[in-house]
Amino acid sequence: MSETPEETSPLRQLPRVDDLLVHPRMTAVPAPRALALKAAREAVAETRARLLAGESAVNASADAVASRAAELLERSAARSLRRAVNATGVLLHTNLGRAPLSEAAQQALAEVAGGFSNLQADLGSGRRSEREDHVQGLFQTLTGAEAALVVNNNAAATVLVLNTLAAGHEVIVSRGEMVEIGGAFRIPEILKLAGCRLVEVGCTNRTHLRDYERALTPETGLILSVHQSNYRIVGFAEQVAVAELAQFAREKKIPCAHDLGSGALLDLRAYGLPHEPTVPESLAAGADATLFSGDKLLGGPQCGIILGKKAPLAAMHKNPFYRAFRVGKLTLAALEATLRLFLEPETLLEKHRLMSLLTAPLDGIRRRAESLAQEIAASCANWLSAEAQSGESEIGGGSLAGYPIPTVVVRLRPKAISPDDLAARLRQASPPIFTRVQEGCVVLDVRTMLASEEKLIVPVLKRIEIVTS
Repeated sequence: MSETPEETSPLRQLPRVDDLLVHPRMTAVPAPRALALKAAREAVAETRARLLAGESAVNASADAVASRAAELLERSAARSLRRAVNATGVLLHTNLGRAPLSEAAQQALAEVAGGFSNLQADLGSGRRSEREDHVQGLFQTLTGAEAALVVNNNAAATVLVLNTLAAGHEVIVSRGEMVEIGGAFRIPEILKLAGCRLVEVGCTNRTHLRDYERALTPETGLILSVHQSNYRIVGFAEQVAVAELAQFAREKKIPCAHDLGSGALLDLRAYGLPHEPTVPESLAAGADATLFSGDKLLGGPQCGIILGKKAPLAAMHKNPFYRAFRVGKLTLAALEATLRLFLEPETLLEKHRLMSLLTAPLDGIRRRAESLAQEIAASCANWLSAEAQSGESEIGGGSLAGYPIPTVVVRLRPKAISPDDLAARLRQASPPIFTRVQEGCVVLDVRTMLASEEKLIVPVLKRIEIVTS
């Protein structure tokens, strides 16, 4: 008796949803039944659509569909905000949360988050205190600043400084320093938001002290110097040093603020990196207020930090914007723990995660990359190749723009799927693995991966192989 078309249809290969729910690959994922049911139905529907579209290489077996359902279930069961593997080659990757926190900062977060704290309570008197007290002494010791304020990011710090010192007045800024911070958030727009009027001086590539002198009027409220932290102008270029601007501003009895941006506390030349203006240098140059990010070269949590002289910072503390921008106990706990690492320079590279990644010896990175490439090649040889090659990382996050750091990468060349498809599947895995696609390969940069993360790569690639085979 001949088979009917319905009996020979490839759709008959599809497993039942109830069978997928008890498949070992599904039960291995801890998740509520409602999410498992949704994932199983989506995997079946997805496979059915591919079969109906006439795709010739569709694997509709129970194992393949269950693997796809487990992949979908892992995504839906995982927290939306979760830890990811940064294999992009960008150390301070804004989309990936910038600086990874040290173990000390993580411990401080856990301790403070799990109960009550003395956020604004003086342990001696029992009276109300200021939350900056937890970090003010550390900043004074590390930078020589008279006072400190902490807000939620450096854009907020800029608004607070401008609004406090120059609201309703003119602010002089060099045209060569009219930066865009990111997300189309630009210096002119911040000035307008803060209630100030912008006065541009000089040219894009060259600005002189005389340009500032000519721009002075009775309406001048502030001179703002902005460090070109996320780009460089090279060649026939010149900007006025902060020390010159600060001295000029003092003579004219006008405040001078320095938006340093990247927030280096140490001279990076001591670690074989180019010089990046440091916070102590800015303060020593005489800026009334120096502002920068906490999650860039400082290596701490996202925040904006304002250091400087007591009088202007006291005025900022009274500004209503400060209450809108101030940070909570978790940020302060992580920031305090990060700052304490700088008190012990002999162990800084070991305990400070960003500095550890920045200064990791190339030989060690090469050994890690070659070992990872060999493991991938041995485990996944039937569907992709893996090779370790020299490459370049970058710091990112608006710091040391254009300065490459030597690294060793693992280049993956898939055989059955496109590099873009592989990169997407790695990104959607558990944990998410962020890479870059370059010259027909998926590139894993080992310098930006934490030491324990290589072991996560092969299991993810094996799961992708099952789903795509």
